[in-house]
Amino acid sequence: MDREAEAVQLLFGILFVSLGTPSANAAVSAADAGSGRVSGQKSPVGLLIINADDWGRDRENTDRILECVVRGTVSSVSAMVFMEDSERAAGIALKQGIDAGLHLNFTATFSGPGTPTRLIWHQQRLSRYLRWHRFGSIVFYPWLADSFQYVVAAQLDEFRRIYGEQPDRIDGHHHMHLCANVVFGNLMPSGTVVRRNFSFWPGEKGVCNRMYRRLVDSMLQRRHHLSDLFFVLPPLEPPDRLQRIFSLARQFVVEVETHPVNPEEYQFLAGGLIFRWIGDLPIAPRFVVPHHPCVERRGHS
Repeated sequence: MDREAEAVQLLFGILFVSLGTPSANAAVSAADAGSGRVSGQKSPVGLLIINADDWGRDRENTDRILECVVRGTVSSVSAMVFMEDSERAAGIALKQGIDAGLHLNFTATFSGPGTPTRLIWHQQRLSRYLRWHRFGSIVFYPWLADSFQYVVAAQLDEFRRIYGEQPDRIDGHHHMHLCANVVFGNLMPSGTVVRRNFSFWPGEKGVCNRMYRRLVDSMLQRRHHLSDLFFVLPPLEPPDRLQRIFSLARQFVVEVETHPVNPEEYQFLAGGLIFRWIGDLPIAPRFVVPHHPCVERRGHS
Protein backbone atom coordinates (compact mmCIF):
# COMPACT_ATOMS: atom_id res chain seq x y z
CA MET A 1 0.00 0.00 0.00
CA ASP A 2 1.33 3.48 -0.90
CA ARG A 3 2.01 6.12 1.73
CA GLU A 4 -0.87 8.34 0.63
CA ALA A 5 -3.36 5.51 1.17
CA GLU A 6 -1.92 4.64 4.56
CA ALA A 7 -2.04 8.30 5.59
CA VAL A 8 -5.71 8.55 4.66
CA GLN A 9 -6.61 5.43 6.60
CA LEU A 10 -4.55 6.47 9.60
CA LEU A 11 -6.31 9.85 9.64
CA PHE A 12 -9.71 8.24 9.82
CA GLY A 13 -8.48 5.67 12.33
CA ILE A 14 -7.51 8.54 14.60
CA LEU A 15 -10.96 10.04 14.07
CA PHE A 16 -12.57 6.80 15.21
CA VAL A 17 -10.41 6.75 18.32
CA SER A 18 -11.18 10.38 19.12
CA LEU A 19 -14.89 9.58 19.06
CA GLY A 20 -14.46 6.97 21.77
CA THR A 21 -14.26 3.78 19.74
CA PRO A 22 -13.45 0.68 21.82
CA SER A 23 -10.01 -0.84 21.65
CA ALA A 24 -8.92 -2.20 18.29
CA ASN A 25 -8.20 -5.48 20.06
CA ALA A 26 -11.93 -6.17 20.25
CA ALA A 27 -11.87 -7.51 16.70
CA VAL A 28 -10.73 -11.00 15.75
CA SER A 29 -8.22 -11.34 12.90
CA ALA A 30 -7.24 -14.34 10.86
CA ALA A 31 -3.73 -13.89 12.17
CA ASP A 32 -4.96 -14.12 15.77
CA ALA A 33 -7.08 -17.17 15.00
CA GLY A 34 -4.39 -18.95 13.04
CA SER A 35 -1.90 -18.57 15.86
CA GLY A 36 -4.38 -19.46 18.58
CA ARG A 37 -4.43 -15.88 19.93
CA VAL A 38 -7.95 -14.46 19.88
CA SER A 39 -8.81 -11.01 21.21
CA GLY A 40 -12.33 -10.09 22.28
CA GLN A 41 -15.28 -12.48 22.38
CA LYS A 42 -14.83 -15.94 20.91
CA SER A 43 -17.91 -17.90 19.95
CA PRO A 44 -18.48 -21.08 21.99
CA VAL A 45 -18.67 -23.28 18.88
CA GLY A 46 -17.38 -23.18 15.33
CA LEU A 47 -19.63 -22.67 12.33
CA LEU A 48 -19.12 -22.46 8.56
CA ILE A 49 -21.57 -20.06 6.93
CA ILE A 50 -21.59 -19.81 3.14
CA ASN A 51 -23.54 -16.67 2.23
CA ALA A 52 -24.53 -15.84 -1.35
CA ASP A 53 -24.76 -12.16 -2.28
CA ASP A 54 -27.02 -10.47 -4.88
CA TRP A 55 -30.15 -12.59 -4.34
CA GLY A 56 -32.86 -10.90 -6.41
CA ARG A 57 -30.53 -8.72 -8.46
CA ASP A 58 -31.68 -10.51 -11.63
CA ARG A 59 -33.05 -13.90 -12.60
CA GLU A 60 -29.64 -15.42 -13.33
CA ASN A 61 -28.25 -14.49 -9.90
CA THR A 62 -31.34 -15.78 -8.11
CA ASP A 63 -31.55 -19.07 -10.02
CA ARG A 64 -27.86 -19.92 -9.62
CA ILE A 65 -27.96 -19.17 -5.90
CA LEU A 66 -31.12 -21.24 -5.54
CA GLU A 67 -29.39 -24.26 -7.10
CA CYS A 68 -26.66 -23.98 -4.50
CA VAL A 69 -29.16 -23.61 -1.66
CA VAL A 70 -30.97 -26.76 -2.81
CA ARG A 71 -27.62 -28.55 -3.06
CA GLY A 72 -26.89 -27.62 0.56
CA THR A 73 -23.79 -25.57 -0.23
CA VAL A 74 -25.22 -22.13 0.59
CA SER A 75 -26.42 -21.34 4.10
CA SER A 76 -28.11 -18.00 3.48
CA VAL A 77 -28.57 -15.19 1.00
CA SER A 78 -28.20 -11.42 0.96
CA ALA A 79 -31.23 -9.98 -0.79
CA MET A 80 -31.29 -6.87 -2.93
CA VAL A 81 -34.49 -4.83 -3.10
CA PHE A 82 -35.79 -2.54 -5.85
CA MET A 83 -34.08 -4.81 -8.40
CA GLU A 84 -35.60 -6.59 -11.39
CA ASP A 85 -35.93 -9.99 -9.67
CA SER A 86 -36.41 -8.83 -6.07
CA GLU A 87 -40.08 -9.73 -5.71
CA ARG A 88 -39.80 -13.17 -7.34
CA ALA A 89 -36.74 -13.92 -5.20
CA ALA A 90 -38.62 -12.91 -2.05
CA GLY A 91 -41.47 -15.24 -2.97
CA ILE A 92 -39.05 -18.13 -3.45
CA ALA A 93 -37.29 -17.41 -0.15
CA LEU A 94 -40.56 -17.29 1.77
CA LYS A 95 -41.91 -20.45 0.14
CA GLN A 96 -38.73 -22.47 0.64
CA GLY A 97 -37.68 -21.05 4.00
CA ILE A 98 -34.42 -19.56 2.72
CA ASP A 99 -32.60 -17.39 5.26
CA ALA A 100 -32.43 -13.91 3.71
CA GLY A 101 -30.82 -10.73 4.98
CA LEU A 102 -30.74 -7.26 3.43
CA HIS A 103 -27.99 -6.44 0.91
CA LEU A 104 -27.88 -2.64 1.17
CA ASN A 105 -27.24 -1.10 -2.23
CA PHE A 106 -25.76 2.34 -2.86
CA THR A 107 -23.85 1.65 -6.07
CA ALA A 108 -25.81 -0.63 -8.46
CA THR A 109 -28.63 1.20 -10.25
CA PHE A 110 -32.05 0.13 -9.01
CA SER A 111 -33.65 -1.86 -11.85
CA GLY A 112 -36.96 -2.87 -10.32
CA PRO A 113 -40.19 -1.75 -12.00
CA GLY A 114 -41.91 1.07 -10.15
CA THR A 115 -38.84 2.16 -8.17
CA PRO A 116 -39.54 5.73 -7.00
CA THR A 117 -37.77 8.36 -9.10
CA ARG A 118 -36.77 10.18 -5.93
CA LEU A 119 -35.04 7.07 -4.59
CA ILE A 120 -33.12 6.56 -7.84
CA TRP A 121 -31.97 10.19 -7.77
CA HIS A 122 -30.72 9.98 -4.19
CA GLN A 123 -28.97 6.65 -4.78
CA GLN A 124 -27.19 7.93 -7.90
CA ARG A 125 -26.08 10.97 -5.92
CA LEU A 126 -24.55 8.74 -3.25
CA SER A 127 -22.95 6.44 -5.81
CA ARG A 128 -21.06 9.31 -7.43
CA TYR A 129 -19.39 10.21 -4.14
CA LEU A 130 -18.78 6.67 -2.91
CA ARG A 131 -17.14 5.60 -6.17
CA TRP A 132 -15.20 8.74 -7.09
CA HIS A 133 -12.09 7.28 -5.44
CA ARG A 134 -11.16 3.92 -3.98
CA PHE A 135 -11.22 5.56 -0.53
CA GLY A 136 -14.46 7.41 -1.15
CA SER A 137 -16.34 5.20 1.30
CA ILE A 138 -14.21 6.17 4.33
CA VAL A 139 -14.98 9.87 3.93
CA PHE A 140 -17.91 11.25 5.92
CA TYR A 141 -20.11 13.50 3.75
CA PRO A 142 -22.23 15.74 6.02
CA TRP A 143 -24.18 17.20 3.09
CA LEU A 144 -25.28 13.69 2.06
CA ALA A 145 -26.59 12.64 5.47
CA ASP A 146 -30.25 13.06 4.48
CA SER A 147 -29.73 11.09 1.27
CA PHE A 148 -28.05 8.22 3.12
CA GLN A 149 -30.83 8.11 5.69
CA TYR A 150 -33.51 8.14 3.01
CA VAL A 151 -31.90 5.42 0.84
CA VAL A 152 -31.28 3.11 3.81
CA ALA A 153 -34.79 3.64 5.24
CA ALA A 154 -36.37 2.99 1.84
CA GLN A 155 -34.56 -0.33 1.47
CA LEU A 156 -35.44 -1.40 5.00
CA ASP A 157 -39.10 -0.58 4.32
CA GLU A 158 -39.07 -2.44 1.00
CA PHE A 159 -37.49 -5.51 2.59
CA ARG A 160 -40.23 -5.49 5.25
CA ARG A 161 -42.86 -5.17 2.52
CA ILE A 162 -41.74 -8.10 0.35
CA TYR A 163 -40.35 -10.38 3.08
CA GLY A 164 -42.92 -9.55 5.73
CA GLU A 165 -40.46 -8.81 8.49
CA GLN A 166 -37.56 -6.66 9.58
CA PRO A 167 -34.18 -7.94 8.33
CA ASP A 168 -32.23 -9.59 11.12
CA ARG A 169 -29.03 -9.40 9.09
CA ILE A 170 -27.50 -6.62 6.97
CA ASP A 171 -24.50 -6.35 4.67
CA GLY A 172 -23.79 -4.23 1.62
CA HIS A 173 -23.22 -4.37 -2.12
CA HIS A 174 -19.52 -3.61 -2.63
CA HIS A 175 -19.43 -3.63 1.21
CA MET A 176 -20.73 -0.05 1.27
CA HIS A 177 -22.67 -0.75 4.48
CA LEU A 178 -19.27 -0.04 6.08
CA CYS A 179 -19.00 3.46 4.61
CA ALA A 180 -18.48 6.28 7.11
CA ASN A 181 -21.95 7.81 6.73
CA VAL A 182 -23.71 4.53 7.48
CA VAL A 183 -21.49 3.57 10.43
CA PHE A 184 -21.25 7.03 12.03
CA GLY A 185 -24.90 7.74 11.29
CA ASN A 186 -26.06 4.55 13.06
CA LEU A 187 -28.31 3.88 10.07
CA MET A 188 -28.51 0.11 10.52
CA PRO A 189 -30.95 -1.05 13.23
CA SER A 190 -29.09 -1.97 16.40
CA GLY A 191 -29.19 -5.60 17.44
CA THR A 192 -28.98 -6.85 13.85
CA VAL A 193 -26.24 -9.11 12.56
CA VAL A 194 -23.91 -7.01 10.40
CA ARG A 195 -21.11 -8.17 8.14
CA ARG A 196 -17.69 -7.26 9.50
CA ASN A 197 -14.60 -6.26 7.51
CA PHE A 198 -12.56 -8.91 5.72
CA SER A 199 -10.19 -10.98 7.83
CA PHE A 200 -6.60 -11.15 6.62
CA TRP A 201 -3.60 -13.38 7.01
CA PRO A 202 -0.27 -11.97 8.22
CA GLY A 203 1.36 -9.74 5.63
CA GLU A 204 -1.71 -9.36 3.41
CA LYS A 205 -2.41 -5.74 4.38
CA GLY A 206 -0.47 -2.86 5.87
CA VAL A 207 -0.60 -1.95 9.55
CA CYS A 208 -2.73 1.16 9.02
CA ASN A 209 -5.17 -0.73 6.83
CA ARG A 210 -5.63 -3.45 9.44
CA MET A 211 -5.92 -0.92 12.24
CA TYR A 212 -8.62 1.02 10.42
CA ARG A 213 -10.65 -2.11 9.68
CA ARG A 214 -10.38 -3.27 13.29
CA LEU A 215 -11.56 0.10 14.52
CA VAL A 216 -14.61 -0.02 12.26
CA ASP A 217 -15.42 -3.52 13.48
CA SER A 218 -15.05 -2.37 17.06
CA MET A 219 -17.55 0.40 16.45
CA LEU A 220 -19.97 -2.06 14.87
CA GLN A 221 -19.68 -4.36 17.89
CA ARG A 222 -21.21 -1.68 20.08
CA ARG A 223 -24.57 -2.00 18.34
CA HIS A 224 -24.50 -5.18 16.27
CA HIS A 225 -23.64 -8.88 16.28
CA LEU A 226 -20.70 -9.97 14.11
CA SER A 227 -19.24 -13.24 12.96
CA ASP A 228 -15.76 -14.02 14.27
CA LEU A 229 -14.13 -14.02 10.83
CA PHE A 230 -15.11 -13.10 7.28
CA PHE A 231 -13.61 -14.20 3.96
CA VAL A 232 -14.56 -14.26 0.29
CA LEU A 233 -14.67 -17.64 -1.47
CA PRO A 234 -12.35 -16.96 -4.44
CA PRO A 235 -9.63 -17.47 -5.35
CA LEU A 236 -10.06 -21.24 -5.23
CA GLU A 237 -6.35 -21.72 -5.80
CA PRO A 238 -4.03 -22.41 -4.12
CA PRO A 239 -5.95 -25.10 -2.22
CA ASP A 240 -4.32 -24.38 1.14
CA ARG A 241 -6.05 -20.98 1.34
CA LEU A 242 -9.55 -22.45 1.51
CA GLN A 243 -8.36 -25.32 3.66
CA ARG A 244 -7.10 -22.82 6.24
CA ILE A 245 -10.39 -20.93 6.13
CA PHE A 246 -12.47 -24.08 6.55
CA SER A 247 -10.29 -25.30 9.40
CA LEU A 248 -10.94 -22.05 11.29
CA ALA A 249 -14.67 -22.80 11.14
CA ARG A 250 -14.15 -25.67 13.57
CA GLN A 251 -13.44 -23.14 16.33
CA PHE A 252 -14.91 -19.86 15.10
CA VAL A 253 -18.03 -18.56 13.39
CA VAL A 254 -16.74 -17.98 9.87
CA GLU A 255 -18.72 -16.29 7.11
CA VAL A 256 -17.62 -16.95 3.54
CA GLU A 257 -19.09 -14.68 0.86
CA THR A 258 -19.84 -16.09 -2.58
CA HIS A 259 -21.36 -15.01 -5.90
CA PRO A 260 -22.57 -18.17 -7.65
CA VAL A 261 -23.26 -16.15 -10.81
CA ASN A 262 -19.50 -16.43 -11.36
CA PRO A 263 -18.89 -19.73 -13.22
CA GLU A 264 -15.95 -20.87 -11.09
CA GLU A 265 -17.81 -20.37 -7.83
CA TYR A 266 -20.98 -21.91 -9.24
CA GLN A 267 -19.17 -25.07 -10.30
CA PHE A 268 -17.43 -25.34 -6.94
CA LEU A 269 -20.71 -25.07 -5.03
CA ALA A 270 -23.42 -26.50 -7.29
CA GLY A 271 -21.10 -29.25 -8.50
CA GLY A 272 -20.44 -30.34 -4.93
CA LEU A 273 -16.64 -29.98 -5.03
CA ILE A 274 -16.80 -28.05 -1.77
CA PHE A 275 -17.82 -31.23 0.08
CA ARG A 276 -14.46 -32.80 -0.77
CA TRP A 277 -12.68 -29.82 0.75
CA ILE A 278 -14.62 -29.53 4.00
CA GLY A 279 -14.65 -33.23 4.86
CA ASP A 280 -16.81 -33.84 7.91
CA LEU A 281 -17.25 -30.12 8.62
CA PRO A 282 -20.94 -29.27 8.10
CA ILE A 283 -22.17 -26.18 6.26
CA ALA A 284 -24.58 -24.23 8.44
CA PRO A 285 -28.20 -24.47 7.24
CA ARG A 286 -28.78 -20.83 8.24
CA PHE A 287 -26.80 -17.74 9.20
CA VAL A 288 -26.37 -18.06 12.95
CA VAL A 289 -24.22 -15.75 15.08
CA PRO A 290 -24.25 -16.08 18.88
CA HIS A 291 -25.81 -12.93 20.32
CA HIS A 292 -23.75 -11.27 22.99
CA PRO A 293 -25.63 -9.71 25.94
CA CYS A 294 -23.77 -6.38 25.57
CA VAL A 295 -25.73 -5.64 22.37
CA GLU A 296 -29.36 -4.67 22.72
CA ARG A 297 -31.91 -4.46 19.95
CA ARG A 298 -33.27 -0.93 20.12
CA GLY A 299 -34.75 -0.59 16.64
CA HIS A 300 -33.76 1.89 13.97
CA SER A 301 -32.09 4.88 15.58
